Amino acid sequence: MKYQKKINNKTKCLICPRECTLSEGQEGFCHIRKNVGGDIILTAYGKNTGLSVDPIEKKPLYHFYPNSKILSFGTYGCNMGCLFCQNFHITKTKQTPDSLPFISPQTIVDLSIKNNIKSIAFTYNDPVVFFEYALDTAKIAKEEGIKTVAVSAGYMQQTPRKEFYKYIDGANIDLKGFSDEFYKKNCLSRLTPVLDTIKYIKNETDTHLEITTMLIEGENDSDDILKAELDWILDNIGDLVPLHFSAFTPRYKFIKKSATKPETLYMARELALSFGLKYVYTGNIINKETSTTYCKHCKKPVIVRDGYRVLECNLDKNGACIYCNGMCDGRY
Repeated sequence: MKYQKKINNKTKCLICPRECTLSEGQEGFCHIRKNVGGDIILTAYGKNTGLSVDPIEKKPLYHFYPNSKILSFGTYGCNMGCLFCQNFHITKTKQTPDSLPFISPQTIVDLSIKNNIKSIAFTYNDPVVFFEYALDTAKIAKEEGIKTVAVSAGYMQQTPRKEFYKYIDGANIDLKGFSDEFYKKNCLSRLTPVLDTIKYIKNETDTHLEITTMLIEGENDSDDILKAELDWILDNIGDLVPLHFSAFTPRYKFIKKSATKPETLYMARELALSFGLKYVYTGNIINKETSTTYCKHCKKPVIVRDGYRVLECNLDKNGACIYCNGMCDGRY
């Protein structure tokens, strides 16, 4: 494993900013990276928590081959410590990967081809922690003309990040809040590495990028925090990256928190639009108006959605608006 460093009789994992330094037999924070014989190995390689065919909109990706299907999979574990984790039964379990079926990268790609599914998503838990499994799958997929998508918190070191996103076609990065205090308190991590990943993807790769911020009332939804996030987005990645504000549902150690009210999402969306962002959506609620894509030129609806369903697509095959011929940013 090349992303490691030997320190006396221990080995440091260099995949993510935690840099877990492990003794023989010790697991990292993520539970699935372990020191075996002095090397950090992925104990969950090929161990799959389930394959599912999803609408691409569920990732969520609204500007990446809309109305298409995507083959989704993940493993166990996570390098984030989010107290509000929505998939905690997968990310926080201490069940051993040995209990899972083995599905090789080649098999995943073959299933995609056999079922005429044009994209594969690394999701459910963060592909940062199952880096080798995701990367091997992405390399084979690229050879076969299958697109790959990473759904990630973006908490990753610079060098493996560069190798990984060389093979990734689309990404949704979960920007969990816009304060280091929020990240330290509620995610047991830091904000800066996430921002570095977002900037890297947008400014130094060809990977299509979208961002999701799940709003938790009283934690990361204040006007000051949202304005700071929007200012940063405009200054660093521009006004064309789609931004999704999604609703929180009480889970894990935030089980006593209140679910996000739709009005909170609507206000955040209106604020982002007032800042000049062109594509802003609400998620985890059903609202046709706030999940529809509007042409940035003529303002007419070009992709009408109801939940994850696309009701209308008023773009030509190249992504041009049928009303004014202006281009809609994304992959089509």
